[in-house]
Amino acid sequence: MLAFLLPANEMQEKYEITSPDGALKIRVNISEDIVYEVFYRDNALILPSKISITLGDGRMIGKNATIRNVETKNVQETIQRLYGKSKSLDNTCRELSIHFNEGYSLIARAYDEGVAYRFKTELEGPVIVKSEEANFNFSGSPSVWFPEADALMRSWERTYQSYVSIQSIDTAKFAITPVLFSYPEKGIRVVVAESDQTDYPGMYIQPHGTNGVRGKWAQYPKTVTDSTNIYAYQRVTARYDYLAKTSGNRSYPWRVVVVSAHDKDLLNNELIFKLAKPQQFTNTAWIKPGKSAWEWWHDGILEGVSIPSGPGHLNFDFYKYYIDFAAKYHIEYVTLDAEYDNKSVKQICSYAASKGVKIFLWDYINLPVWNPDRISELKNLGATGLKVDLIERDDQIAMNWIEKLAKDCAEREMMLLLHGCPKPSGLQRAYPNILNFEAVRGAECNKWDSWSDPDYHLQFIFIRMLAGPLDYTPGSMRNVDKAHFSNIPHGIPMSMGTRSHELAMYVLFDQPLAYLCDSPTEYSKYPDMMRFLSKVPTVWEQTVPLAAKVGEYAAIAKREGDAWYVGAMTNWRGRPIEIDFSFLPKNETYVAEIYRDTPETMRDARKYAFETVKVTRQTKMTFQLASGGGVAMRLYRLYTN
Repeated sequence: MLAFLLPANEMQEKYEITSPDGALKIRVNISEDIVYEVFYRDNALILPSKISITLGDGRMIGKNATIRNVETKNVQETIQRLYGKSKSLDNTCRELSIHFNEGYSLIARAYDEGVAYRFKTELEGPVIVKSEEANFNFSGSPSVWFPEADALMRSWERTYQSYVSIQSIDTAKFAITPVLFSYPEKGIRVVVAESDQTDYPGMYIQPHGTNGVRGKWAQYPKTVTDSTNIYAYQRVTARYDYLAKTSGNRSYPWRVVVVSAHDKDLLNNELIFKLAKPQQFTNTAWIKPGKSAWEWWHDGILEGVSIPSGPGHLNFDFYKYYIDFAAKYHIEYVTLDAEYDNKSVKQICSYAASKGVKIFLWDYINLPVWNPDRISELKNLGATGLKVDLIERDDQIAMNWIEKLAKDCAEREMMLLLHGCPKPSGLQRAYPNILNFEAVRGAECNKWDSWSDPDYHLQFIFIRMLAGPLDYTPGSMRNVDKAHFSNIPHGIPMSMGTRSHELAMYVLFDQPLAYLCDSPTEYSKYPDMMRFLSKVPTVWEQTVPLAAKVGEYAAIAKREGDAWYVGAMTNWRGRPIEIDFSFLPKNETYVAEIYRDTPETMRDARKYAFETVKVTRQTKMTFQLASGGGVAMRLYRLYTN
């Protein structure tokens, strides 16, 4: 890191930094207010936008400030990590720090993939944050992919409403972040998001002004329903008129503007992770991403077996069947979801260990948060990780629950999956024992609505997934097209899209703990499918986006070791898609095991073709994807030429 100190008497009212590639620029204007702008190739994207924080005692961070000094520096570092789209990240950017005499600073960063700013305060004692002003005033008239919320709780499993402009959105409406803004005539996508959401509520956005949006946050809870009952959902019934009670000496969350001129680059954009708080502990040998068998999606129904199955039969004999299945196909985990038999847990965990399989246990958020010894109790029963559910809030208190839970689990060497939770904002960097965040309308929702469909898949991978990994729970073998889908709340549900589309999820979706949502008895009918599902990794060394258009199609290649995996999918519109294998190494031949749609797939979404072909980096292949279709493949090296 190189730093340059500018004396106060040489200050200008305008300060700016550009991205390392020179394409992006963030400018900060200091006068009575602090105002920022964002430019892409000298074209304005974000017009002058005011930012500030108002404290409970009336002090305003960002108002009538006097500059003490300014620093700029080049940040050049490599982030090593346990899992993700790659084993390491190049964290190169330029940073601007403006320090004010009033006890705070504004930090701005410019990366090739976006810009961000945050406030940092050095004030004595605790403070109350009354409000925050975070404006994003757009140039032109971008269209919007808007994950519309209807409350400041339970709002993270949202589908996207498409608006032709910001002006067309009712000013009373608001959305969870990330939110995508599109300039089709320029081919530019802009995403508003946040990172490092520590000890602070999560940011929503709502329309504001002529052509802008502004931040919105849940206020600090005052009362909740049944507050003394650890088994009750902690729904907020009244709130104070402020956002947070926090330390006066702290950094506030990053406000992030992702910019992309190519849709496929959004599939590999990790700016939110780069900005997040660094890893908080060093002993990580016990953190093992992988795949899990799971009983909840299909109601634990095992068709054609001699043992009782389904609701009311989640006992040792039942889970033994899942464990044996997992061991046979090298599936690392089995998850015991809600309503498992507590009396059998120790026996189940012991049997799983004898088979080389580990156990995740579902738990209600209040239990481990209110009693950290609960984590130790479940670990002593033999569990490796917890699936914690029903958080459903992102006010300051709830966000602190999540970080406390991650820390408590890490201290006990327990992995963590967050379900019924707010969207991520980089916390998995600080606590890599958090493998997945739900915050997506996953496959379970097929039980009661029709929103988790191929159209939705081709939206959230470009937007929600920028925030971090997800818990979609793919793997259905009950594939149907749009016309034949119906909800089945109890029993075995359906899923929308083709069988090959379903397999492609394991490559396109970021999920360090990847679920197999269907039953072992169903998977046993398709040994070629299990050949893929047993081998596909959840941790990658390299990711190469191949082709993409937001809302329509995506294709990506990922490598682990010598093996490559390719996934491509389309929305409800069938289309041809070309796979260019130039990502392969030179002078090497690979065998591609391909799962693809066929003409029959249009009549029956379960139909697919399995074939093997030899490919090199010179190979190009075109596949005809059915409506809601896809293609998935595993490539292994055959020989070196």
